[in-house]
Amino acid sequence: MFRTAAAVALFALATPLAAQEWQPEVGAVRAHVGFLASDEMKGREAGAPEYDIAARYVAAQFEALGLKPVGAPNAQTPSYIQPVPLVTFRAASEGSVELVRGGTTMKLQFGVDYLPGANPLSPETVKDAPLVFVGFGVVAPGFKRDDYSGLDVKGKIVVMLAGAPATLPTEERAHYGNIAGKRLVAAQHGAVGTIVVDTPTREKVSTFARRARNWRYLGATWAHGDGMPEYPGGSAPGLATVSMAGAEKLFADMPGGAKAVFAASEGKGANPKRGPMPLSARVTLKSDIARVASSNVAGLLEGSDPAFKDQVVVLSAHLDHVGICPEVKGDTICNGAMDNAMGIASMIEVAHGFKHLKVRPKRSILFLAVTAEEKGLVGADYFANNPTLPKGNLVADVNLDMPIVTYDFKDVVAFGAERSSIGPAVARAGATMGIALVPDPEPEQGIFTRSDHYRFVQQGIPSVFLVTGPGGDGAVAGKAFEKNHYHQPSDDMKLPFVWGAATKFVALNLAIARDLADSPDRPRWNKGDFFGTLYKGYGADGK
Repeated sequence: MFRTAAAVALFALATPLAAQEWQPEVGAVRAHVGFLASDEMKGREAGAPEYDIAARYVAAQFEALGLKPVGAPNAQTPSYIQPVPLVTFRAASEGSVELVRGGTTMKLQFGVDYLPGANPLSPETVKDAPLVFVGFGVVAPGFKRDDYSGLDVKGKIVVMLAGAPATLPTEERAHYGNIAGKRLVAAQHGAVGTIVVDTPTREKVSTFARRARNWRYLGATWAHGDGMPEYPGGSAPGLATVSMAGAEKLFADMPGGAKAVFAASEGKGANPKRGPMPLSARVTLKSDIARVASSNVAGLLEGSDPAFKDQVVVLSAHLDHVGICPEVKGDTICNGAMDNAMGIASMIEVAHGFKHLKVRPKRSILFLAVTAEEKGLVGADYFANNPTLPKGNLVADVNLDMPIVTYDFKDVVAFGAERSSIGPAVARAGATMGIALVPDPEPEQGIFTRSDHYRFVQQGIPSVFLVTGPGGDGAVAGKAFEKNHYHQPSDDMKLPFVWGAATKFVALNLAIARDLADSPDRPRWNKGDFFGTLYKGYGADGK
């Protein structure tokens, strides 16, 4: 197949073994991205017919490559398609939030003071209860932090600050700041609802005004076999997000008001004074809830070694994007070429590469395209909780999400590399190609918890999230993409793809997967790692 001279020059850095046996084709990668990111796919939103077409395309590629169908392996006719029962939900109205102090009622203003929550468990939610301020609402025993210590929140609505204390390490902070986890903690303490208050830190990252413009954002989760939506902490549903302006009214009775609360939350110890508040809240919400069918796509390359073939290395990527989006220069289709047609194309071509290697890997490799990443890592969460292979056999996940290939990358970032033996495997594979493994350049973003691999982490499985790195033109290219193209119609085939870099990314992932599959040692968490220990993962206890 045709290759440009530039592509050939770039691929010269591929592993000697891969170069001898197989070379990824520019035309193949470009064809996958071109199809998946075409206007006809309308942005591949999970639940849309166009997403289903994209899923069938991936399944057809898996079949052509001879992968074993394991999306529904026990069906009468085994299939690559794993049905994912999505439940979508969004605010159906502006709702109402009233603060009651003694005999005085103050109604907060929608879009200025608050934005309503949405509840996938009920089309109407009504709560009337006293308020308790629980600081950040974090319980982190390993860091000697318990924001509920000494507080009785049973039957109360808890008020909590967005995020988590800056005193925590960045990735652990991202974990504890996750609203689903905080809602679950509130429910475990007997609360009946949660109100989240914006902070100066959150405002810098995502302004309230911007979120107010998209207040009917469509969220999603998945349904259990009995039809019940997965919604951790459902007995303490998210009722509202309160702006910094609304916080002035909410914290008016506290010494120094909202200003003092924010100062204490961002000061030494990040520990504002917590306790019962001298007011209650009446909150009414209405939610639009719908059942939507979507799917993951799963194909297995069986290992060759009887002693290792039951162990499965997962290579994952999300197939969905955000669909139809606000108009920009007359275009309303968010095509998702880099995010994440490029990740899916890479995964397909890694499978293609394995087909051409002379010796199959010792361990099995699962190629997994997941749905609804853009709606909260939902498809990956569904698979991780409902795996189509024995969960104990899944030994590692390498996740491919939005590799930027508009430049010839010199290094890569594997978020989570320092936490398990996967990191050294990435480094070894990269070294054979002259590609360095470098640390997370923006640890304060907590990206380790923000892509599909994290759903495997939560099942105790060592995992990394691999992207092209900041070296050379990488930092500039990454910032330019995020500013000008991320979740925009311009993330399409008009981007200046460097296709030789795309094939190099494929070759690197083939080398990583092969290292993990052929290593004499099972991938393991580093002894004492926070996430490995928290989720009882293999190796974290040092055994």
